[in-house]
Amino acid sequence: MGTSQKLNVQKYIRQHWLAYTVGLTAMLLSVSLDMLSPLITQHIIDDVVIARQIELLWKFLLGYLAVGVGRCIFQYTKEYLFDTTAATIGSQLRIDLFRKIQSLSANFFDKINSGELMSRVKDDIDRIWDGLGFIGMLIIEVAVHTLIVLYCMYSMCWKLAVIPTIGMVIAGCVAVFMERKLGGIYEDISQENSVLNNTAQENLSGVRTVKAFAREAFEIKKFFGHNSRYYDLNVKQSRVFVTYYPFILAVTHLLPVLVLLSGGLMVIRRELTLGELSAFVQYSMNIVWPMEMLGWLTNGLSSARASARRINAIYAEMPQITESAHPVILPEVKGTIEFDNVSFVKDESHAILRDVSFTVPAGRTIGIMGATGAGKTTVINMLKRMYDATGGTIRLDGTDIRLLSLEQLRTSIACVMQDVFLFSDTISDNVKLGRKNRLDMPAVKDAVHRAQAGGFVEKMDEQYETVIGERGVGLSGGQKQRLTIARALSRGAPVLVLDDSTSALDTETEQEIQKMLSRLTGTTKIIIAHRISAVRNADEIIVLDKGAVAERGTHGQLLARKGLYYETYKTQYGGTTENN
Repeated sequence: MGTSQKLNVQKYIRQHWLAYTVGLTAMLLSVSLDMLSPLITQHIIDDVVIARQIELLWKFLLGYLAVGVGRCIFQYTKEYLFDTTAATIGSQLRIDLFRKIQSLSANFFDKINSGELMSRVKDDIDRIWDGLGFIGMLIIEVAVHTLIVLYCMYSMCWKLAVIPTIGMVIAGCVAVFMERKLGGIYEDISQENSVLNNTAQENLSGVRTVKAFAREAFEIKKFFGHNSRYYDLNVKQSRVFVTYYPFILAVTHLLPVLVLLSGGLMVIRRELTLGELSAFVQYSMNIVWPMEMLGWLTNGLSSARASARRINAIYAEMPQITESAHPVILPEVKGTIEFDNVSFVKDESHAILRDVSFTVPAGRTIGIMGATGAGKTTVINMLKRMYDATGGTIRLDGTDIRLLSLEQLRTSIACVMQDVFLFSDTISDNVKLGRKNRLDMPAVKDAVHRAQAGGFVEKMDEQYETVIGERGVGLSGGQKQRLTIARALSRGAPVLVLDDSTSALDTETEQEIQKMLSRLTGTTKIIIAHRISAVRNADEIIVLDKGAVAERGTHGQLLARKGLYYETYKTQYGGTTENN
């Protein structure tokens, strides 16, 4: 099963250590230059204004110019490196998170909705991106700036420096307290954002169903409820912010006044020159903006930390379906499939399959029938290792599928599932699906025509380059099924699975597809259906009932047995008899 993983932000930072080092160096030089401005002001007042050494003025003005130009260069370097590096790391974080999600097994997606995953991939990565970029840069700059300012102030007059130090301690305590208050609120905001996204996505994806059942008012009310909850949480966040942030502002506004009053008394007592007081006031003003930023930076840091915790929850998930350390690679997959007493219990309570056994020799056809919920689709999910059997063994060409590589196993099985899914892309790319560079247009056209889809595709203005909407919106159910059949046929896989794939087709089209399948030699076919017409020509038919094999045989043998298959036949054909 492997060990639990964790989001390691330090790893990404280490990969870009050079850019961050240069950026931090540029930041240090920029802040240091900024600290020279008060000293230049001090000398202008003490040496030029009071001592009347006018000849020094141009040197100090050139000093101002040099400081300004230097700060521009180093500030640009710092901003550019931090922003571009954070963008690079953010992009890699998103890719790695998406790769992690793709590696997880089907059971993970059974318990989480797509809206929540979208929030993790988009919103939470953005928060961490901000933390590694603009917010992280400012936090470091605030720390560096504060330390250098304090050093300059204590070097100039330690008695006066005590005042801003006390102010900083007060502002820092308020910021830490506010961050703790905001941490839990951000967790709730992010969770509600996921629910809100999922509600909107489900509604928009199923908007035609909503309209068909005149459920607009209900859906609006449901969305309004989640939106109100999201609003309330944001108001709660703002309430915390506006409760504590004014204390920080009060400190920052009182600080220069206290420094000026105390420093003025020291100038009167000749403990400080007027130039030194002017420089000290500038330093005290320089320490104001870091304190003012504490509230906003605390906000951003809390958000980034909350996002990291939610992403770690995904990284903590481990795939249940894994390859062996040294998977078996078959030199050629012929397509012999064997289920040997296969059972599957989900969530340790619900038995879906019970001791299912059958063998399909390579190139032969098996039909699987049964009532809804009998376990037909689960058989296919077991075969593709979407889930592992909890009992028994499944073999492909005599090899336990758990020993095979997942890539070879899944590329050897072409599926047409009952839940038809088409991407918002061209018809051609939907048919190719993952084989864009290996499948040419003649092969695409051949697959489309064999699936009886050429007629309607070639009547479209753009034909095979027609872009179909999300999930194939704009196409009929039968058209979508035929395109998914074409997609499966184009792969040329040794095993073809058709899971209720002709349910939306008219009788004539279904018969044409049945004829095509009968001519498809060398391919093992598993046909799951509710219609007798879809499986009647299979070499063997099994009937599932409550997860177990209730009947097996050919079409004629099952009719003669007069069991479940026979009852289904009577229902569909009105009780007529036919020649075996």
